[in-house]
Amino acid sequence: MEKVVDLLSLVANEKGLNFDEVKGAFKRSIIKTAKKVLGDIDVEVEIENAELKIYQIFEVRNDDLALEEPERYFYLDEAREFDPNAQIGDKLKVELDLSKLGRSGAMALQREFEREITRLLENEIYRKLISKLNTIVSGEVIKVDSEENTWVELEGVKGVLPMRNRIKGEKFEVGDVLRALLKFVHFDTKRGITIELSRTNPKFLEKLIESAVPEVKDGIIKIYTSARIPGVRSKVAVSSLNPKIESIGTIIGRNGVRINAVSNELNGENIDIIEYSNKPEIFIARALSPAIVKNVQIDEHNALAIVEIDSEQKAKAIGKNGINITLASMLTKYKI
Repeated sequence: MEKVVDLLSLVANEKGLNFDEVKGAFKRSIIKTAKKVLGDIDVEVEIENAELKIYQIFEVRNDDLALEEPERYFYLDEAREFDPNAQIGDKLKVELDLSKLGRSGAMALQREFEREITRLLENEIYRKLISKLNTIVSGEVIKVDSEENTWVELEGVKGVLPMRNRIKGEKFEVGDVLRALLKFVHFDTKRGITIELSRTNPKFLEKLIESAVPEVKDGIIKIYTSARIPGVRSKVAVSSLNPKIESIGTIIGRNGVRINAVSNELNGENIDIIEYSNKPEIFIARALSPAIVKNVQIDEHNALAIVEIDSEQKAKAIGKNGINITLASMLTKYKI
């Protein structure tokens, strides 16, 4: 087979794959096919100077194995017909004509090579997806199943937004463009690529803010942590690394335009932006906003914070259905 390198190069270019990986896939395909068609033989493939050469490997022996398994062993006198200097224990390469595989073998080789290329494509997609973990991806909704799981077309593969990862109250229909956090990617040879998306993960909120606020994307404002009750309310702790830039106002934007854009993506979720402090007493007091806190005592051993407030601030501190104090605890990692 002359010019096989040109053929493999064409496949690599058409599929967007690395040429050496395609060449390796072709070699594996030939070896697997030869073993299937001709038996359990040792095969070596060389592709040099745009030509393909296939060799069957024989071991030189002088015992009964050479008689019982002639497809794997040569007697010494047979071996010396190919190499006059052959010795017992040597390995000899004898060129194998690919036509010996026959028509069925050629078809088997084609199927095997297609499978190998499919695996390479899956691996390439997997590598790209892994590099996008915990970032926002978007795709078209192609199916919503009976359990309300939403299936999305992503990078040539299907991702799923499970109902548990969907914000309460929102629904998607086939044809909608959906944005979500790429939460999980797994690949195995039997099931292919498994992709799980999330719109409830706090990281999704953080990435939305990053995309809406250039100062966050550029690292001028840092997001330290966040907590969410998806679709209801969230708190985000931030700090400016540039004293000339005020973090909270910058994220909110003029007339709330930036934070409103994020809220709209989250089905109207209310977002509190909190100034971070590495002093837990200050951080906890800020996290309980809009309540005004008089004093905070920390029990580090039990990750507990005892907060003192005036009685009229109690409702604000706790919030409707306990949402405010719950989010503050989630944000600060202290039980308040």
